[in-house]
Amino acid sequence: MTALHARATYHEALSRLTDRHLLRNLSYVAGRWVAGKANQSFEVTDPASSATLAWVTSLDQREAFEAIDAASGAFTAWRSLLPQQRSSILRRWHDLMIEAREDLALIMTLEQGKPLAESRGEIDYAAGFIEWYAEESKRINAESVTSHLPDAEMIVRREALGVVGIVTPWNFPSAMITRKAAAALAAGCTVVAHPSSETPLSALALAELGERAGLPAGVFNVLTGDAATIVGAFCDDPRIRALSFTGSTEIGKLIAGQCAGTMKRLVMELGGHAPLIVFDDADLHRAVDIAINAKFATSGQDCLAANRIFVQRPIMDAFVAAFAKRIEALKVGNGLDGAVDIGPLMHERAIAKVEEQVADALKHGARLVTGGKRHAAGSLFYQPTLLVELSPDALIMHEETFGPVAAVSVFDSEDEVVARANDTEYGLVAYVVTANGARQMRLGRALEYGMVAINRAKITGGPIPFGGWKQSGLGREGSRHGIEAFTELKYLCVDTTA
Repeated sequence: MTALHARATYHEALSRLTDRHLLRNLSYVAGRWVAGKANQSFEVTDPASSATLAWVTSLDQREAFEAIDAASGAFTAWRSLLPQQRSSILRRWHDLMIEAREDLALIMTLEQGKPLAESRGEIDYAAGFIEWYAEESKRINAESVTSHLPDAEMIVRREALGVVGIVTPWNFPSAMITRKAAAALAAGCTVVAHPSSETPLSALALAELGERAGLPAGVFNVLTGDAATIVGAFCDDPRIRALSFTGSTEIGKLIAGQCAGTMKRLVMELGGHAPLIVFDDADLHRAVDIAINAKFATSGQDCLAANRIFVQRPIMDAFVAAFAKRIEALKVGNGLDGAVDIGPLMHERAIAKVEEQVADALKHGARLVTGGKRHAAGSLFYQPTLLVELSPDALIMHEETFGPVAAVSVFDSEDEVVARANDTEYGLVAYVVTANGARQMRLGRALEYGMVAINRAKITGGPIPFGGWKQSGLGREGSRHGIEAFTELKYLCVDTTA
């Protein structure tokens, strides 16, 4: 940490911003842009070049509790608004995001590294959650219950839970904020959000747009700084009634333990270890397209990424040859270059993990078809890589891979591949490629995953319940189910004899 540099930025690409006010380096609390009282900050860099983007304020624990004060104080007025009023503000927030799409995408690519086309897609995706929940806020309906008692009318309704804590990762710095915050705000809750310290600028830009949209002071707060300090305050404070976290299963377990003392509602989107199963009746070109999209989006840094690709023996050789050709054609480079497919990894730890998994796979007898080392584009770039003939004992078959490494294994029977696909503590998403309609339905039932994609890679969005089984998480985000965690059920029994 170092002393805060007032709005200090150094990256020449930031001159391309149309609206410089979207680049913020202070936390947003109670409707004000605030520097920590200790005047401490941390550096945010471009992973493609290591150049400084900004020095961002770092709040301490006392200031985190002050932000919770603000959210708690704003709760009563916010929940008391008509749903149509909250909907109107959220809709305006969505519209402002769409208007600022190019600037928001530029900020995201600079701090996260993903190709600019993917950043634009994420802005649309992120805004879509706000649009969805702007409408859903008007549909938290009361429910009539058929009375089992004489002279009584019974009503069940959902009411806003309270202050919601949000903790988001670096791989989707806008969408993970909006998917959580829009649902909470639509329900009538107020929000304190902590973005990853590697990608805080996207969250702060959303706070700027939220302010312009008319979110009242204290309703949406963004706290930057040390995760242990700020998230620890979220866990300890009983005024935070729900905590929504996206990140690793390991950290999710720690947070769940810290929240036990205050009995918080938890929504957790944790690790993934997705299988992609290609049967021999699949269209080969379509299967390769799906594998490319499911594996290499966000440079492989995605909990939905296909970690284990299983291909039925009769088409194994043809699939590997076609897949390798497509992988070798992927362009690696700075995400600002419009032709780039694969950007940098987020940090040195990510590179080191990929290198460890590749070395371990080769040690266990895997064959390297292409790639397998760092890329000449820079220190955080890794070559798109294809490994085949993976041993079941290899780390990559058991651990989530956050990088552009595809691991392909052969299988013979449906029962065999289902057992191998389910042999994991994770259960977020599975992909199946087959032309057999009956098999599609069988696999949809047999795979122990919260989401199953049949003959496609893209499946997420506002209307669907995103979430996993087993150690991939708790609860759901998106859809009407995503608002449930931020509400309490209240039952009214009214005597009708008076």
